[in-house]
Amino acid sequence: MASEYLVEIRNLTYAYGPRPVLVNIDMAIPRGKVVAIMGISGSGKTTILRLIGGVIAAQRGEVLFDGQKVDPRARAQLYRQRRRMGMLFQFGALFTDLSVFDNVAFQVREHTDLPESMVRDLVLMKLHAVGLRAAHASMPGELSGGMARRVALARAIALDPALMMYDEPFTGLDPIALGVTANLVRRLNSALGITSIVVTHDVAEALKIVDYVYYLSQGRIVAKGTPEEMRANPDPLVRQFVYGQAEGPVSYQYPSRPIAEELGV
Repeated sequence: MASEYLVEIRNLTYAYGPRPVLVNIDMAIPRGKVVAIMGISGSGKTTILRLIGGVIAAQRGEVLFDGQKVDPRARAQLYRQRRRMGMLFQFGALFTDLSVFDNVAFQVREHTDLPESMVRDLVLMKLHAVGLRAAHASMPGELSGGMARRVALARAIALDPALMMYDEPFTGLDPIALGVTANLVRRLNSALGITSIVVTHDVAEALKIVDYVYYLSQGRIVAKGTPEEMRANPDPLVRQFVYGQAEGPVSYQYPSRPIAEELGV
């Protein structure tokens, strides 16, 4: 019987050289939900996505996808797992020398033997889902930042993944494009019956669309809960992040000796 969780992370630790990035992380991502992983830059959010996708291997603990361990050394199994994952990279990462149509068609052609007539129908349906069917002949350089992000999203969902991962999907977007992208994340999750993990530090937009939040600080989970629970969390560290407070446990000054000592005063 399938677990209620599509992704499980158990007692996971990962370090880049001597510097620990993630320490004793436990997460459970329920099927059909939108879950945010939040925290300031450098807190280990994107590293978690890389571990789930099998780009890197856990140094301690394990990552499970649909009940199976994610292991970069098990190439055939990892390849099958990745076919069920979609990834929206920060800033989209479109192929600049391919049209919008061919960008979305790329992984369909790469991973299937569908006839070109079916590829065409599938690509146009995915572009229609993100509101860009009429832009299929355009080149990436002709698109706005928000449009490029939506094309990348159409590409990511082309093979109907079970899991969608979003790495900072709202970065660099104007308010309208940001709202459109956030709405698409929520709407596609429901319409396609998928599970979504959103890595972001855009608190206001994320809390509108997600079902659950994990908040990381210095490689550890320091808070978790629904958006309402996160807004009501009394921890000064969590409140500073959620409400964007300038003063709090996280200082903008890099740790150093007093300035008077540095200047010899």
